[in-house]
Amino acid sequence: MYLEKIKEVLDEMGKVVVGQDRLLNRLLIGLFTGGHILLEGVPGLAKTLTINVMAKVLQLDFRRIQFTPDLLPADLIGTMIYKPKIGDYEVKKGPIFSNIILADEVNRSPAKVQSALLEAMQEKQVTIGDQTYLLDKPFVVLATQNPVEQEGTYPLPEAQIDRFMMKVYVDYLNKQEELEVMRRMSDITFDYQIQPILNKQDIFAIRENVNKVNISETLERYIIELVFATRRPLEYGLRDEARYIQFGVSPRATIYLNRAAKALAYLEGRDYVLPEDIKALAPDIMNHRIMLNYEAEADGVKTTTIIDSILRKVAIG
Repeated sequence: MYLEKIKEVLDEMGKVVVGQDRLLNRLLIGLFTGGHILLEGVPGLAKTLTINVMAKVLQLDFRRIQFTPDLLPADLIGTMIYKPKIGDYEVKKGPIFSNIILADEVNRSPAKVQSALLEAMQEKQVTIGDQTYLLDKPFVVLATQNPVEQEGTYPLPEAQIDRFMMKVYVDYLNKQEELEVMRRMSDITFDYQIQPILNKQDIFAIRENVNKVNISETLERYIIELVFATRRPLEYGLRDEARYIQFGVSPRATIYLNRAAKALAYLEGRDYVLPEDIKALAPDIMNHRIMLNYEAEADGVKTTTIIDSILRKVAIG
């Protein structure tokens, strides 16, 4: 039942968003597992449009927050406002109280704002004055950052970026897809009307179904081996890679690999996880968690290269 609905969701989004099938897949995995996602890509790749359209199709409250250097934590979570008529303070909730938060160019704001966002992501609650407020459910943060411009940006600290389930690189479209975008958007009268397909209750039901997907003990141990290969590469025969790894991935990578693999299996119509599911998701889940040293930077070695080597050399079972 829900698999047909999910296909309808993708078809409906396809009326507006051209290509980017992998991006749509990862966004749905994040939503169906409660994982936050960091998107990285040059401007103009429809990152914001895709998230906006997804929120409409799923009938979820959506807020876009443009992160700027002068943004304050109160602009995000809210503040106390004095009301002379009642002679007391009243809580003014910020845009964080929504289902889907688009943190646009999250690396443009200073540490205090980033910290407020990341704390809300982890705790699913915020404190305003002396009161703590639970955030709406489902609650997912989809943040974007621009890899091109570095001036005037505040890079996310490694310990905080770990709160994102996945870091997804959004690439250019191919020629045929870009031709389709040009044809659609060159029509000044183009006005997309999105039909809602799922709602909050459906999403919670899908989450329960994802949780029931089977993963064998062999594959559970395979995830552990992949994780430990980033921490102790020499034990896995990764001598060249060991020169470049400063720190391996955190335990969150272990948890998220398991959850995401179940979600990917479910989206593909299976009630069991395959090794290919884990291998497909490992780059997105590990790429922002492996910390490389200065030698790697000097030699031009990327985390994706390290992850490819690990996937090739670590055996299953």
